[in-house]
Amino acid sequence: MFKPDYPAALSSPVLPVTPIDVNLLVESVEASRESPRGRIILPLHKQGNDPLQRMLNALQPNSYIHPHRHAVERGESLIVVSGTLLCLFFNDAGGVEQSFRLQAGSDLFGVDIDGGVWHCFMALEPDTVLFEVKPGPYNAETDKEFALWAPEECSPEAAGYLEALRQYSTTSE
Repeated sequence: MFKPDYPAALSSPVLPVTPIDVNLLVESVEASRESPRGRIILPLHKQGNDPLQRMLNALQPNSYIHPHRHAVERGESLIVVSGTLLCLFFNDAGGVEQSFRLQAGSDLFGVDIDGGVWHCFMALEPDTVLFEVKPGPYNAETDKEFALWAPEECSPEAAGYLEALRQYSTTSE
């Protein structure tokens, strides 16, 4: 279980123009290594109520992201900047409908997801970093609906479920 005093996100840059460079990647990767959740968000937008949420999301392979979906009008895009990511898409009963192995610098390095689609993703390599974009404003209570058919983050079943999903890393479309 993660410590409540450990942040889920780093502080946003303060300047109006932020170079997205190796320094930002290193900062986010180092924080994800220290995070009990194995991941960290580095927001590039300045406030939670910004209409466009832009962020770097650094993940380690042990990080479990509970399958979820966003409201129909709230899609998102993911681009892998470094490492390899497995994206999984589910039907309403929790069956895997599609999976994609996304790798920085490869022919398949990103995905655009409509709102209302059940999904999760996991790092297949240490220090995987994504550039993520979705509409704001951010509201933790309404940002996503978590799947009742999947274990909650930090539950005793989460590690086994994450391991079972890894099988799709070799069968990705």
